[in-house]
Amino acid sequence: MNIIYTARPIGEKGYISAKSCGLDVSERILKGNGTYNEPYEYEISVSNSAVSDWNGIFHMKICKKRSMPQIFMPAFMYSRNRGDTPAEGMRMYPRLSDELNKPRSPYFKVRGDRLSHPVAMMYDDGKMTGISASPYWIVKDNKKCGMTGREHEFYRYAGYSCNINEKADNGDVCCSVGYTLGYENAPWLFIDSQTVIEEPIGKDNCFEIKAGETVKFKAYIYEFDTDNITDINRIIENTYYRYHEPHIKKTAIKEAVADISGAIYEDAWIKEDKGYSLFVFDTDNEKERFRKLGSVSWTNGLSVAVPMLMAAVRLNNESMKAQALSCIDNIVGNCMNESSSLPYDAYSDGIWSVRGWWYNGMKTGGHCGYLAGQAVYYVLKAYEYMKKRCGKEYKEWLAFAKRVADKLETAKNSDGEYPYILSEKTGAGLEYDSFGSVWCMTAAVYYMQLTKDYGYLKGIEKSERHYYEDYVKKCVCYGGPLDISKGVDSEGILAYIRAVKMLHQITGDDIYIKHMKGGIEYEFTFKFCYASPVKVPPLSLTGWSGCGGSVTSVVNPHIHPMSSSAADELLYYARHTGDGYVYERIKDVLLWGCQTYNHYDKEYGYGKRGWMSERYCYCEGLLTEKYPDGSPASTWFALMPWAGASIIEGMTGDIWDELDKNS
Repeated sequence: MNIIYTARPIGEKGYISAKSCGLDVSERILKGNGTYNEPYEYEISVSNSAVSDWNGIFHMKICKKRSMPQIFMPAFMYSRNRGDTPAEGMRMYPRLSDELNKPRSPYFKVRGDRLSHPVAMMYDDGKMTGISASPYWIVKDNKKCGMTGREHEFYRYAGYSCNINEKADNGDVCCSVGYTLGYENAPWLFIDSQTVIEEPIGKDNCFEIKAGETVKFKAYIYEFDTDNITDINRIIENTYYRYHEPHIKKTAIKEAVADISGAIYEDAWIKEDKGYSLFVFDTDNEKERFRKLGSVSWTNGLSVAVPMLMAAVRLNNESMKAQALSCIDNIVGNCMNESSSLPYDAYSDGIWSVRGWWYNGMKTGGHCGYLAGQAVYYVLKAYEYMKKRCGKEYKEWLAFAKRVADKLETAKNSDGEYPYILSEKTGAGLEYDSFGSVWCMTAAVYYMQLTKDYGYLKGIEKSERHYYEDYVKKCVCYGGPLDISKGVDSEGILAYIRAVKMLHQITGDDIYIKHMKGGIEYEFTFKFCYASPVKVPPLSLTGWSGCGGSVTSVVNPHIHPMSSSAADELLYYARHTGDGYVYERIKDVLLWGCQTYNHYDKEYGYGKRGWMSERYCYCEGLLTEKYPDGSPASTWFALMPWAGASIIEGMTGDIWDELDKNS
């Protein structure tokens, strides 16, 4: 195995051999065979033999002669992050390419907390290679060591690297993955899609090794042959168990549902609109209190109202139920575009249109397949919930769903893929190449399941195979959130997981359990497995943990709660397979939801009990919210109902019944 050790002293521009820096490196293999469940366990010793202290960044990397390398760094890099596709009009986010032209680069180095799991992997020419080591360092008994819990003094973040185009001494073109003591964000630090900077290397980036000091750490190295890229998920599972830091429970699940739904019910409802505000600010000024930004679903509308309906039924709160029902009825009764037979995506001051807050960031205007499909899904979920638990059938909701689902089925292309954008005039497909529109498939499957009308089934089976083979199996799903220009994301997969669960229930074919596993494990790549040591308030002050929360995309590096909405699907898979790993992940999801909102007024620096936003900044990304003195804040200071509703949705379905059964 070709492990290369280099270092960059503070103040220098480039890396040289570690030996030239006065650092002596030794390595020994303690155990392992390089497979995903038994990686080589290396003990690395780095000694400073100089007479003065050393400050800088130490880098170890594994180099391989390259063919067509694909890099996987969970929540940060997926294959090339679409670096091999046209960049014009796309937002700024890291993309691997042989060219160095912002935001493209053949290499990236990042601070350890940018990754959801501390492991960097590359797949090339039938071989999987990976390296994993502690994402941060603490001081214990006056010695620096890898993470062993937050009760010790934090010392420094570590880092990870990848490179798809570096030259070896023999002239070979190589690819590599690596690990650093200290860290860089290179060639750029991506704060958000508009703010990309060259970061200077300062004291906080560097790792100090005193004269005569030896620093030891363990690195876990994977190297095995495989013809399946999804084996990255086996490495991630192995990494999860090594670095998992479980939650300290803050509240009970049913109490969390009551707290969050109560806050949305009391503080986010706009009576004259029969709907909820997207943002609710902590101010007494009524003109500044609400930022409405209405949408049929996704960030507002049905994605709020339906979980609120579920909470109201569970809590026996008739006023809350009436509120949620009035929102659903208003949307179903008024959002339809008669020309296209599709729901309008957005509304403002009682006017429905396709011009949502995301509109000017799109290349093609029209209805969004993501929103149309998701809207139908939530209408059907409300229909099922009311019929099953309240004995009331809303046939007009079912008719609405049928009309839209029929239209979406006719708009598929020859691959069986649903449109990303559809014509406002006719409902015809205008733009494809998006995994996020799998919500349309989920809606059609749900309709079949509820009505036992299987007319869509043959076409959907073709669509499901396409989505699995072209997106899920490749571990690169993109085109979910409409505001990230088809960047790689974690949102669309939540629709796919729901769809294949229902296809398994309908057909009994275990191919859908296999595909469900692939979808769930892809989502897990975005889900934090440890408690990243956030150093920016308010998260740094509350004991908040990212473990169990999922990063939204490689474009918007923040943890948000949408993945919590799919807890029932995880439970279904775990029950069917007995998979203990998935059960552990379910616990993480539920406990994350229980600790990530205000348990008392202004716990997170704003708002009342039950308030929560969608944005939790676990790293240097998206630190755009400011305190009054101009210093950065690690969350948005606003109640965002869709975010809390995602927590509610995951807790008020089968999970709630499971709690009752085992209480």
